Amino acid sequence: MAEDPFTLFDAWFAEARRSEPNDAEAMAVATADAQGRPSVRMVLLKGHDRRGFAFYTNLDSRKGGELDANPQAALLFHWKTLRRQIRIEGGVEPVSIEEADLYFASRARDSQLGAWASDQSRPLDRRETFEARFEELGRTFAGQDVPRPPRWAGFRVIPDRIEFWTDRPHRLHERRLFVRDGPGWTEGLLYP
Repeated sequence: MAEDPFTLFDAWFAEARRSEPNDAEAMAVATADAQGRPSVRMVLLKGHDRRGFAFYTNLDSRKGGELDANPQAALLFHWKTLRRQIRIEGGVEPVSIEEADLYFASRARDSQLGAWASDQSRPLDRRETFEARFEELGRTFAGQDVPRPPRWAGFRVIPDRIEFWTDRPHRLHERRLFVRDGPGWTEGLLYP
């Protein structure tokens, strides 16, 4: 075995991008608040390398608050057509300001305006309030680049565990677990 987990992730992710009908980048992100109460939601992977796996959000969102209070997260990729999953667990750190600015600038303009318009995870009295705010911001930033909102940033999950799960007939699934061991990784199998 002794394969590098990042190399294996890259191979599986490339295959998922070719074969998954929708959003191969979709991943569940599980966090917990300071009291340990868990929460999970779907987000999109927006970058990965040997440092970890990055996604972006409003820092005032529920997940932003939970990651501030408890900087640990678990990720799950489930590619049903490939009959594969990847589970990732580890500590979380903010991405650099430069990375956040670069990614924000790459987003569609309406997505940029939406980031300004949304008080993510906060109560909304009615949909029209949000839509009116979005339209007003469109006028405010007309003819200019939309800057990254100060409370919008990214997080990187720095893995200390990566599990690769492959579906097999009769629930005889294959589970390969990589655990960080200093600068490297140890690998083993888990019962399904």
